[in-house]
Amino acid sequence: MHSRMIGRRSFLASTAALGALAFGGGTTGCAPSSRARSTAATTGGLPLTAVNRTGRYADASIHMYVVGVDPATGAQGHVTADGAFVPCTASDNGPGGFTDYAIPFRDSGEATVVLPKMSGRVYFSIGDRLRLKVVTDGNGRPALQYPAGWVGADPNYRILHDWIEFTHNDAGMFCNTTMVDMFSVPLAIRLAGTRTRTTGTLVDGGRDRIFAAVAARPEFARLVVGDRLRVIAPGHGVEAGLFPADYYDSYIDAVWNEYRRTPLTVRTDAGTYTGTVTGERLSFTGGARTPASIARPSTRDVLFCDGALAAPNDGVTGPVAAILGAAFNRSTLLSEPRQPAADPARYYRVPVTNHYARAMHQASADGAAYGFAFDDVAGHASYIQDEAPTSVTVTLTPF
Repeated sequence: MHSRMIGRRSFLASTAALGALAFGGGTTGCAPSSRARSTAATTGGLPLTAVNRTGRYADASIHMYVVGVDPATGAQGHVTADGAFVPCTASDNGPGGFTDYAIPFRDSGEATVVLPKMSGRVYFSIGDRLRLKVVTDGNGRPALQYPAGWVGADPNYRILHDWIEFTHNDAGMFCNTTMVDMFSVPLAIRLAGTRTRTTGTLVDGGRDRIFAAVAARPEFARLVVGDRLRVIAPGHGVEAGLFPADYYDSYIDAVWNEYRRTPLTVRTDAGTYTGTVTGERLSFTGGARTPASIARPSTRDVLFCDGALAAPNDGVTGPVAAILGAAFNRSTLLSEPRQPAADPARYYRVPVTNHYARAMHQASADGAAYGFAFDDVAGHASYIQDEAPTSVTVTLTPF
C-alpha cells in the first residue's frame, strides 16, 4: 500500500476535511476570510491538461473544475484558469444559489490549468455546469458542498459528471481515478516525470461492459441510474434502499465461524499478526504492538470499509483493518487464511462478492481500479505517483 495514497482513506485525511463531500452532509473545512490568491507560479505549479476523447460530446459541452484545499492555510477553494487558488466565500454563490468555477474546454478539445500545491479533485461535467455551493460549516466558516451523484435530491444528480483525486505537494504528485462512490465518465490519467505512467484507461467498450455487468446481477441492478447515466457504489445503494443491507451477512457469518477454529494470518509493514475470533470480536497477537480487536462487521461496514473496519492512522490497527476490508470485498477471506491475498485471479470468485468492484477491474486496461476504499491493498488501485512530476494529462476517453 502506498503511504501517500489519495483514495478514500488518506485523501480525506490529507486534506484535513475537504468539506461536505455529500449533498446534505456536514461541512468540516473552510477558507479563512482572506481572499488572497495563491498562484501556481509561486508554489511550484504542475501543468494539467484535460483532453476530450469521448467521441460523443462536443468540446463546448464539457467543463472542468479544480477544487480542494490549500495546505498552507487549510482554505477550501478553487483554481482559476490562470492557476490561482482562490478561497471560497459565500459571495461566490450566484443568483441561482451556486458557484461558477468552471474552466471551459477550448475548440482544440483541451482545457489547461497549472496546479498549485494542494489536495483536491478535478471534476468534469458534460452537458451542464455543476451546482457547487458554498455553505457555512458549524464554526460559521464557508465550505464547499460537492456533488453527490448517489443522492437523488442532489442538484447534480441528473448531470453527467465524474472526477479524479490528487495531492500535489513538495514530495510530488499523487493521483487516482475513483469509483469508490460512483462511476459515470471514463477517465484516464497520464503522469510524466521521472517516468511516464498511466492508469484509468478502459478496454474498448469498457463503459458499456461495466453497466452490463452490474445490471446482470439482480442485487446490483438497481445501482444503475437512468439510461446509463451512472452506476452508484453498493454502499450508497444500501443507504438509498437500492441494495440489500444484509447482502454480505452470510459471508461474514462464515468468516467468523471459520476463524473461531482456524488462525488467520495478516501481514503488514508493522509486523505479522495471528487473529482468532472470540465471542463477536476478531483479536490478534504478534508484533511489537497489538492491533485493536475487530468487531463483527455489517454489510455496510464491508462496502464502505468503515464502522468495524475503519482504519485509524495508527500504523497497526489501520493496516489490519484495511487488509480485512479488501479481503471481504474481494471475498478471499474464507479461501485465503494468509492475508493480504495478492493474486487478482483469485478475487471475486464466489457469488457473494463486490460485483460492482469486479466490473470496474474487468473493464480496466491495466486491471487497476478504485472500486472500494481499500482497493489499494496489494496494489490494485488506479493510482499513480511521481516524486518529480513535469505534467499530468486527464483524458475523457471514448464512451
